[in-house]
Amino acid sequence: MNETIRLINSRRSVRVYEDRDILPEEKQAILNAALQAPTAGNMTLYTILDITDQGIKDRLSVTCDNQPFISEAKMVLIFCADYKRWLDVFNANYENVRKPGTGDLFLAQADALIAAQNAVIAAESFGIGSCYIGDITENYEIHKELLNLPEYVVPAAMLCFGYPTEQQKNRNKPERIDVEYVVHENGYDSGRISDQENVFKAQSRGLKGEDFSDWVKRFCERKWNSDFSVEMSRSCEKMIKDWCK
Repeated sequence: MNETIRLINSRRSVRVYEDRDILPEEKQAILNAALQAPTAGNMTLYTILDITDQGIKDRLSVTCDNQPFISEAKMVLIFCADYKRWLDVFNANYENVRKPGTGDLFLAQADALIAAQNAVIAAESFGIGSCYIGDITENYEIHKELLNLPEYVVPAAMLCFGYPTEQQKNRNKPERIDVEYVVHENGYDSGRISDQENVFKAQSRGLKGEDFSDWVKRFCERKWNSDFSVEMSRSCEKMIKDWCK
């Protein structure tokens, strides 16, 4: 197994960090790696916010579903979908520029997320752990003001970085769904998911002695029906409405 595959396979979310700073050259290498990610039309449809203000990190630890470890991370990066740069230059140089649409938002979000994953793998190569914070897409109005986001710039992902503690290094990585249920050849094969318990066996195996149906109900309430999930949908709907007005 080569080193890149090993890093990808061993990487897990890290939420507890050593009191050890990330070196400036490591940080710069992570940011440079993010910029090397594939990007639609070589447009770089994202902006990376480097959150160095402790007050902002403290606030984010509350607004992003009350997760205190965010304020303790040694590096916090927010990847924003950004069409402002291109719109500004288009409008300054051409009179026939259409308004951004939903497709532009989705494309910019994809650009931002691809760049974020490059940063994750680059950090892992230094032994620096990371954790995605999907909750940055909640509380849209609060985060828009907190981060001074202009029109056509919206948060896509937030990442916390730091050197993992020994306990975090030794923690087992959660198992993933078997590849046979995820990879379909030439088209979607609904028959692949007919045996639901088999599909999700890695997640449900041995949890509190429940049967599969009880586990699904509990998981649904904790994730799908949760307050944060509802708020995320509301915030994303507001983002789309503002973007496409």
